[in-house]
Amino acid sequence: MDTSPINSSLGIFPSSWSEKRAGRIPGNIPIWVGILSELTEFGIFFIAYFVAKYNYPEAFSEGPQSLSTITGVANTVVLISSSYFMAKAMANIRKNNLKGCEKFLWLAFFSGCLYLCFKTWEFHWNDVQGFSTNSSPFFTVYYYMTFNHFLHVGWAACAILWVIFRLKKGAYSAENNSGMEALAVYWHMIDLMWILIFPLLYVLR
Repeated sequence: MDTSPINSSLGIFPSSWSEKRAGRIPGNIPIWVGILSELTEFGIFFIAYFVAKYNYPEAFSEGPQSLSTITGVANTVVLISSSYFMAKAMANIRKNNLKGCEKFLWLAFFSGCLYLCFKTWEFHWNDVQGFSTNSSPFFTVYYYMTFNHFLHVGWAACAILWVIFRLKKGAYSAENNSGMEALAVYWHMIDLMWILIFPLLYVLR
């Protein structure tokens, strides 16, 4: 077992936790532990959604009609684009194209920020319309689910800045990029959660 305390590609995790020791699993073991924890959390939200929808069908039929569907679609397009940019960043680092990698990381970061801006405006718009967590069971689920996702996007956007900083310091290369790949996996997970949240809250009646 590798006892070296730190691997530069992972930042703070032992090299024995690298994807190189886990088969060809993207990222590293700690990020997958985190992702499984996040999926459990979102899974609880989804269960709460279906239980509430079953018990309050009228509220969940009227609720989506009260939301800004255009903003929901815009957020979906932005996050799908951000996943594309993150994938391109990984493709470039694997070719040792550091400038191209940095460019796409910045695009992914700004996409995340754009999502946060859209979502903040949507929360404000809902408030102006008089909708809050107490308006109906639908809005209780809506706010808990979307605000939780909002926080995850914010945290991941900050992580992108950290990865850009480390990229500039020479921490990543074609042979050494597990830390960046871990972020990419996490970012894709967040985007996937939104793709599931969007139809549940904005489309289904």
